[in-house]
Amino acid sequence: MALLVLLTACGRAPAPAPLVVFNAAALGPPFNALFATLEADGSVPAVAQENSPSLEAVRKVVELGKVPDILATADLSLFDSLVVPQVAPWYLVFGTNALVLAYGPHSRFASEITDSTWADVLLRPGVRTGRSDPRSDPSGYRTLMALDLAERHYRRPGLAARLRAAMPDRYVRPAEAELSALVQTGEFDYVWTYRNLARAHGLRWVELPREVNLEDAALAAWYAQAQVELRARAGAPPLRIVGAPIAFGLTIPRAARSPAAALRFVERLLSAEGRRVMDSAGFTMLARPWTVGTGVPAPLRALVPAAGAP
Repeated sequence: MALLVLLTACGRAPAPAPLVVFNAAALGPPFNALFATLEADGSVPAVAQENSPSLEAVRKVVELGKVPDILATADLSLFDSLVVPQVAPWYLVFGTNALVLAYGPHSRFASEITDSTWADVLLRPGVRTGRSDPRSDPSGYRTLMALDLAERHYRRPGLAARLRAAMPDRYVRPAEAELSALVQTGEFDYVWTYRNLARAHGLRWVELPREVNLEDAALAAWYAQAQVELRARAGAPPLRIVGAPIAFGLTIPRAARSPAAALRFVERLLSAEGRRVMDSAGFTMLARPWTVGTGVPAPLRALVPAAGAP
C-alpha cells in the first residue's frame, strides 16, 4: 500500500499485470504472432508466454498450483480428465493439426521417402527418427498411436513394434520443440511433429495418409482403435488416452488474475484478423469452433455454439 501511495504521488501507477499464458509448444509460433497484434494496438499491456508440452502445462496448474490467465493444450482429453471442472468449468475447441514426418537438409534417404515408403525408410539401418516423450507431450503419445494405426492401415502385422524398436529411448526428447533443431543439424534424420511446427521451422515433411495422421474428424472411430496408457505420478492411477482427431482447446481458469484481458485474446483469436494471423503462421483454425461445459462467458457464447448446438 505504501508503495502504491508513493507511486501515485509521483504520478505513476503500478504497471498492469501481463497476460499469463501456458500453452502447448505447438501453439508457440502462432500464438506469439497473435500476441504481437494485441500488444501493438494496446489490447493487452504485455504477454508472459510459457511454451511447454501440454501435459506439463496442465500439471503446472493442477499439481503445482500455478494460475495462468489462459491455458491452451493440444489434447482435449486433458481438459476432460484433469482441468474441468476443477480448474475451469468450460473450454473452447478452436483448432486442428496433423501429425507429419519432418526432415531436414542432412536427412538420409530424403529423396526416397514418400507417403507410401516412409515406414520402410524409417526401418533402414542407421536411420535415426526422433520423437517426444509420451509422458508429457501429446505429440509423443500420438506418435505411438500413429504407428498402431499405420500397422492397421497397411495391414502389416508387427509393423508398429518394429517402428518403435527403431526409435529407442535415446531418440526420445522431453519436448517436441527440441526436435526441429536436431533434425536441422543432422542429429536426427526424421522427427514426428505437427505440420504447423514443421512449416514454422522451415522443414520439409511427409504428408501421411489420413488414416494415420489423426487429422480427419470423420475418422474418429478409426482413430479410437489406438490407445496409450501413461504411467501417472506416484499414487495416481494410470492415464489412458484413446486415439481421437487432433484438436486444440483453451480455457480461462476461475482464478485467472486478468480474465478480461484473456477474453480479449480469445475474441481476437476467433476474429477474421486472428484467423488470418494463425493461418499465416501455419496453424489450422476450425471453420466452426465450439465450447464444452458450463459458465462460458457471455461474449464468447455469442461467438461460438456449445457442443451439440446447431
